[in-house]
Amino acid sequence: MFKGWFQRKPRAAAPASGVYRHGNDCLIELRNVVKTFETAAGPFTALKNITLEVDRGEFVAIIGKSGSGKSTLMNMISGIDRPTSGEVYVGDTAVHTLNESDMAVWRGRNLGIVFQFFQLLPALSLVENVMLPMDFCNMYTPRERRERAMMLLDQVGMADQADKLPSAVSGGQQQRVAIARALANDPPILMADEPTGNLDSKTAQQVFTLFETLVDQGKTIVMVTHDSDMARRVTRAIIVADGEIVNEYVARALSTLTVEQLGRVTRQLEARKYAPGEVILEQGSAADTFYIITSGDVEVFIEHPDGGEIIVNHLSRGAYFGEIGLLRGGQRTASVRASFATGCEVVMLDQNEFNTLLAESEATRHAIDRVVAERDARTRAAEAGAV
Repeated sequence: MFKGWFQRKPRAAAPASGVYRHGNDCLIELRNVVKTFETAAGPFTALKNITLEVDRGEFVAIIGKSGSGKSTLMNMISGIDRPTSGEVYVGDTAVHTLNESDMAVWRGRNLGIVFQFFQLLPALSLVENVMLPMDFCNMYTPRERRERAMMLLDQVGMADQADKLPSAVSGGQQQRVAIARALANDPPILMADEPTGNLDSKTAQQVFTLFETLVDQGKTIVMVTHDSDMARRVTRAIIVADGEIVNEYVARALSTLTVEQLGRVTRQLEARKYAPGEVILEQGSAADTFYIITSGDVEVFIEHPDGGEIIVNHLSRGAYFGEIGLLRGGQRTASVRASFATGCEVVMLDQNEFNTLLAESEATRHAIDRVVAERDARTRAAEAGAV
């Protein structure tokens, strides 16, 4: 389901000094962010120790089921809401430290926000709606504001409707105007919360294509979406489940799982680090654990008849190992060690949880069976070459 969602484009250039004022080297950086709301039933933690980086020029989709925390995460970045603890940096600004008046000015100059329900002011014409952020932030002269608003409306194909009220145009047209309004002050970042959720598929495609064009022009876009097809077209997808970000390498390894299944599996995982050269699995030992690599690399090797070893595979982040022993009688068919150059970090799933995972997801079982067949062939070829 998630295959191809997690590749990142090369990082765009950081500031000349290499980092921003507060030490962040990415345009957007969240550090250990927690958000807890007080409810009638008691405290509810919507975000749990979130750490996230978004590079300049990325197009990032935040996906997750309703109530997962994805909109709260967006609100942390935009300053609409404040973290209970943790830090939020956007460029040179420590967003979590701003007071309300400074926050409004900062947001107006640095972020363009596109809402699911458009939120155009009904008593203003379309062109006046686009001019509004420029008026609020005192950007451009009055004449330049109208000229710029008309230019932006033309960019989204709405210049000929400029003097109409929002009620006189369709929902798709209103969303285009909302995007033009978000671009009014030429912000480096666009935040979009389900921007195509109320649009028909054709109009949604047009809006998404416009976003892709803006990214090509240098904008950074962070978008909440439920649309799986669109999420596959972004630079990177971030999955949020129960207030936590699912490790992107776990999602890559188990790309056939649904968001709900990934969230459930993530809660069962145990993390561990291995030093360079440290043996993780030994050939012939009991198999009771499934491993996913989240950092570094590993080498897979088997015993050579003369007492040496045969390297049969190298695996890196987003790959898994340990599945063959679990599927075939409980003994390891090869040894695995952390790379001598990098060491590695893994997350582990015990045998019972692994079996439950395969029982719940036939697609995952088939995907793992294909990998096992490929690895069997690789091992046979390595053995033949060593004879």
